Amino acid sequence: MNETHRSGCPINLSLEVFGDKWSLLILRDMIFGGKRHFRELLRSEEGISSNILADRMRMLVEIGMLTKAGDPSHKQKAIYSLTEKAITLVPIMAHLGAWGRHWLPVTEELSIRARLMEEGGPELWEEFMDDLREEHLGIVSPTKGSRLTVRERLQEAYLEVVARNRGDVPA
Repeated sequence: MNETHRSGCPINLSLEVFGDKWSLLILRDMIFGGKRHFRELLRSEEGISSNILADRMRMLVEIGMLTKAGDPSHKQKAIYSLTEKAITLVPIMAHLGAWGRHWLPVTEELSIRARLMEEGGPELWEEFMDDLREEHLGIVSPTKGSRLTVRERLQEAYLEVVARNRGDVPA
C-alpha cells in the first residue's frame, strides 16, 4: 500500500480524490458545462475562490483526471481537458444527480439534466462519454453522425424549462 494513503479501501481512496465538493463541481462544469478555461470555471454558480480553484485544478492534473495545455487561441491561457479517468465518471454523475433529484429539494431548472441522464440510462451515458472523448481526447465518436451532442440536447432541455418557467412557452 502506498504510504500517502490511509488505506487501500476503494471508497476511502475515492474520497481522497472527491472528498471536497469543489473537485466534483469542477468536473461537473467541465463535463456538463463544457468549461475548459480557468476563468470559465471561476464563474461557477457556487462561487469558488481563485486560490481553491487553482489548488483543485493542480490536484486534478496531478492525479490524472485532467490535462493542461497551452491554448492555441491565446498565448497566456491554458486549456484543460478531461482524461479517460474523468470521462468515466459520467455514470457516477448520473447516479448522483438521480439520487439528488429523488431526495433533495432541487429546482426543476437545475435538475432537468439529471432527469434526462437518469431516463437515458447507460445508453445515453455511453453516448455522452463518446462525445467527451471526441471533444477532449480527439477520439472520433462512433455514435455521433450528424446528431446533436448529449450536452447540446441537455442544454436545449434546460433552456426549454427556463423559458416555460418564465412564461415564454406554454406548459
